[in-house]
Amino acid sequence: MAFTKKDRRFKIKKRIRKKISGTAEKPRMSVFRSNKHIYVQLIDDEQGQTLFSYSTRKKEVTDQTEELDKSAQAELVGKYLAQKSMEKGINTVVFDRNGYRYHGRVRKLAEGARKEGLKF
Repeated sequence: MAFTKKDRRFKIKKRIRKKISGTAEKPRMSVFRSNKHIYVQLIDDEQGQTLFSYSTRKKEVTDQTEELDKSAQAELVGKYLAQKSMEKGINTVVFDRNGYRYHGRVRKLAEGARKEGLKF
């Protein structure tokens, strides 16, 4: 029997997570996308803590994204995340695409973060 989309993504996610993990100096940047929104977190896997998160549901993003498409919203979230991480002294991260293809909104989010100077 074939996998559902969700099962396939979880299988890929497990394979990715075996290879990568985040630290306090170089946290894991985990992406989740739903049909409407995109969410991103910086995670320290050694401590088991989320350092901070950002999404299209944050007030400063929703004020600007009413007329933008979802890809442009994702890029804006990436820019805001990079700015916030730079303020906290985090310059490099490990990118965790969470089983999604590096395409579309996931790619735009990564490009937005890179434009603001975040390295991964």
